[in-house]
Amino acid sequence: MSEWKARRFWKAAAVEPAEGGFRVTLDGKPVMTPGKHPLILPTRALADAVAAEWDAQTEVIDPLSMPLTRAANSAIEKVTPQFDAVADMLGAYGGTDLLSYRATEPEALKTRQAEGWDPVLAWARDRYDAPLAVTEGLMPVAQDAQALARLRARIAELTPYELTAFHDLVTLPGSLILGLAVLDGRLSADEAHALARLDEAFQAERWGRDEEADAAAEGRLAAMRNAERLLSLLKS
Repeated sequence: MSEWKARRFWKAAAVEPAEGGFRVTLDGKPVMTPGKHPLILPTRALADAVAAEWDAQTEVIDPLSMPLTRAANSAIEKVTPQFDAVADMLGAYGGTDLLSYRATEPEALKTRQAEGWDPVLAWARDRYDAPLAVTEGLMPVAQDAQALARLRARIAELTPYELTAFHDLVTLPGSLILGLAVLDGRLSADEAHALARLDEAFQAERWGRDEEADAAAEGRLAAMRNAERLLSLLKS
């Protein structure tokens, strides 16, 4: 039996003002989330982009080609009702941040990590008064509780939509600091992704590329770019 797939049933998507923001309509009918909540977008720019995703669908609807719609659904159905839990989970990444854990060898990799990661840690120290300790190897290093609290306070300032984007910017590279750097415009998503893959890139130079690893990395980069775009549309 072939898998059932949703098909396009509308002629045109449009945007109209709604209480709390803007909504997308399909032939005049408002789009709802999968859980039947009104899909209300906080900015016109984001609503226009979501409408464009719906207009771009052909005969069969492809959810994977609609990252902004999926992010909006998550913001409404998943992040909003458990905002503090999501914020706590992301804040915890500061305690085990990728940038704090350095290679013990070879020297060339250690140098590359220091050159790439130290400036971002210095930025976070100055921007948030949040110095993070650095160690070599995998043994846990304790981080200053007040520094982590100041980083967590920044997360608390976000809206549910911003937190939805921030989720991917932290979890995909495995670094709260890299996520904050993209959030605050210190780094682009591409730059953060490259820094997160610094070890992988070093190993690929020495031993050759791995197609599966490259494909997985491209998927993470695409998701981080989508998150960065979502943040940009929220500011418009």
